[in-house]
Amino acid sequence: MSSPRRHGGWPTPITSELVVRAAARIGEVVVDGADVWWAESRPDEGGRSVVVRRSPDGTVADVLPAPWNARTRVHEYGGGSWTVSDGTLWFTEFSDQRLYRLDAGSDSPVAVTPEPAAPSGVRYADLHVTADGVLAVRETHRASGGAADVVNEIVRITAEGAEVLVSGPDFVSDPRLAPDGVTLSWLQWDHPSMPWDAAQLVVRAADGSEHVLAGGPGESVVQPTWGGDLALWWFADRTNFWSLYRKRPHEEAELVVDVGADIAGPQWVFGQSRFALLADRRVAFAYGRDGADRLAVLEADGSVRELEVPYASFRNLAAAGDGVVCVAGGPDSEPVVLRVPLDGGDAVVLRPARDLGLDPAWFSRPEHVAFPTEDAGTGIDVAHALVYPPTNPDVPAADGDLPPLLVVVHGGPTSAASPVLNLAVQYWTSRGFCVADVDYRGSTGYGRRYRDALQGRWGVVDLDDVVACARFLADSGRVDPARMAIRGGSAGGYTTLAALSLRPGVFTAGASHYGVADLGALAAETHKFESRYLDGLVAPWPEGADVYAERSPINHVDALDTPLAVFQGDEDAIVPPAQAEAIVAALREKGVPHAYLLFAGEQHGFRKAANIRAALDGELSFYAQVWGFHLPAGERIEPIDVVR
Repeated sequence: MSSPRRHGGWPTPITSELVVRAAARIGEVVVDGADVWWAESRPDEGGRSVVVRRSPDGTVADVLPAPWNARTRVHEYGGGSWTVSDGTLWFTEFSDQRLYRLDAGSDSPVAVTPEPAAPSGVRYADLHVTADGVLAVRETHRASGGAADVVNEIVRITAEGAEVLVSGPDFVSDPRLAPDGVTLSWLQWDHPSMPWDAAQLVVRAADGSEHVLAGGPGESVVQPTWGGDLALWWFADRTNFWSLYRKRPHEEAELVVDVGADIAGPQWVFGQSRFALLADRRVAFAYGRDGADRLAVLEADGSVRELEVPYASFRNLAAAGDGVVCVAGGPDSEPVVLRVPLDGGDAVVLRPARDLGLDPAWFSRPEHVAFPTEDAGTGIDVAHALVYPPTNPDVPAADGDLPPLLVVVHGGPTSAASPVLNLAVQYWTSRGFCVADVDYRGSTGYGRRYRDALQGRWGVVDLDDVVACARFLADSGRVDPARMAIRGGSAGGYTTLAALSLRPGVFTAGASHYGVADLGALAAETHKFESRYLDGLVAPWPEGADVYAERSPINHVDALDTPLAVFQGDEDAIVPPAQAEAIVAALREKGVPHAYLLFAGEQHGFRKAANIRAALDGELSFYAQVWGFHLPAGERIEPIDVVR
C-alpha cells in the first residue's frame, strides 16, 4: 500500500484505456431454436454493432463480418435493428439504412429494400418476421430535411416490395402479428406526447376493424406481446406504475401483476423487453425497486415468486425452454448474457463480461440514497441517487482530506441511473472521487407521479434536486464542499449548464457532454421524435418562448463563472454542435476557464474508443487543473487545453 494521498489524483489500474479495451455494449437478445443471438456495440471497432450467435455446443461467433453494422437511425436513438428466424438474419445496415437479409451459412448479406433517393432517407426498425415477410417501422425523410416532413409507418416487406399497413399517426412502434396470422397489433402516439406519456395499443381484426385496447391521455402502454393462446399482454401505467395487463379472446382486459414498482421503462429505443412468455404459460419479468432490479416469475396459479439471482439489472428478456435468457449486470459485473432456469439450478453465463484482471476490491458499490428536496409544487419532496464512495485498495486517503464530488446527471431526462458496473464510473471512484448518480424527479423507476413531476418544470426541479443532493452529501461530511463538480450528457448536459448558470455558487467545476444550451433552438431544430418533447417538459412551443428563454443557460451567461469543459460530436442531429459552440463563445467572451473538444464523425454519444478516452482523460485533466491536484504520472495523460 502506498503512502496517503489527496483524493482525486490516486493512481489506479482503471484507466481510460481499460475502459474501452475489448468493451462491448450488449443489445437485444433473440432465442432462435437452440441458438441464442445478441448484439454488441464495440468501441474498438468504431462503435460497430455486431450480431453474435451462440450455438448449443457453446461456440460463439460473429455473424456479421466487418464492416457490416446492424444499427438503425429511426428516431435517431435506434434499437430493434435486427431479428432472426430459422437461422436467417434480417438487419438494417447503418451506412445506408436499407434492410438486408443474411441466410444461414452465408457471409454475404443481400439487400431487401431499394436504395433510397437520399442517403439514409428511408430507415427501418422494430423488425418482426412473419410467414410472408417482415413487419417493420419505416421512417421516411423528405428532401427538405425538416422534422415536420418525416413520415413514420408500419410496413410489411415481401419479395414484391413494401406494403403500408399503418399510416397517419405521428409515431408507430411494436408491430406484432397474432398467432392466427391475421390480427395485427401496434402502438401509436401523436405530438406533443412522448411514448411514455400517452401511447395507445391498437388491434386490427381480420375484418379490418380497429380497436384501442389501452392507453391514451394520462396512460402509457409499452411492449405489447402476443401469447400462443391469442392472449395479448402489455405494460400500462394507469396504476402509477408500469404494470402487466392481459386480454384474452372474448374477455375484458385485466391487471395481472402490480408489484408497486415500475416493471417496464420508457421507450427511448425499439426492441426492449422486460418480460417473457414461457410455453408453460408462466411469465418471467423484471422490476426495479430502491435503485436495483429483481427477477421474478408469475406462476400459472397467479402467484409471484422472486428468483434469487446475484445481479441487479435485467433487460432484454427472452423465453428459452423452461427458463429465460436476458442481459444482466450488477455492481461488480459488467453486462453478461445470462440463462436463468425458473425451477431451480444455477444461472448460466452464455456471454461473459470481459476479463478486467481486477480484484473486486477496486469496485465501488453504489448506495441507494433518498434525500430531501424542495417540493416546488410537485407534491414530492424526496429525490434519489446512487452514491459511489471513493474506493482504492492501494491508496489510503490523507488525514482530514475529503473527496471531491462528481454529481452525474443522466440523459433523457426521462431515464434513470443504473447499478451495473460501469468502468466509466469506477474510473473516477478509484481516483478518490465520490460519484452521485442522481435520479432527480422526472426519472423513471419510481412511478408515473414521480416521472410527471418534471412536466412543465424542466430547468427547475432537476436543478433543485442536483443541488440538494450535493448539499446533502456535503452537509453529511462525506465530500469536500469546495470541490463539487456536475457533469452530464444530452439532457444531463442541459441540467449541468443550467445548474451552473441558474444555481451558481454550489459547484466549482462542470462538464457538459453534447448538452443543451438554448432550449428554444433545441425545440426549433431537433429531430422529429423529440421535436415536441419540450412542450410537456417546458411549455408549448413557440407560445411559451419566454419560458424557454428564461430557462436557457445561454441567456444567463452573466452568472456563469464556473470553469466548464465541453465535449461535442460534429454529426449530432439531436443536439447540434451550434449549441456547444454558443456556450463556448460566451465562456470565451467572459474569460471563464474552459475547454472544448469537438469530435469528428461522432453523433449523439461517443462510440469510438479514441474519443471515449479523450473525453474521460480530458475531463479528469480539466478538474486537476481547476482544483490543483496532480495526475498519476504513469498514465501519461495529455493535459487538456484550458482557455482562461
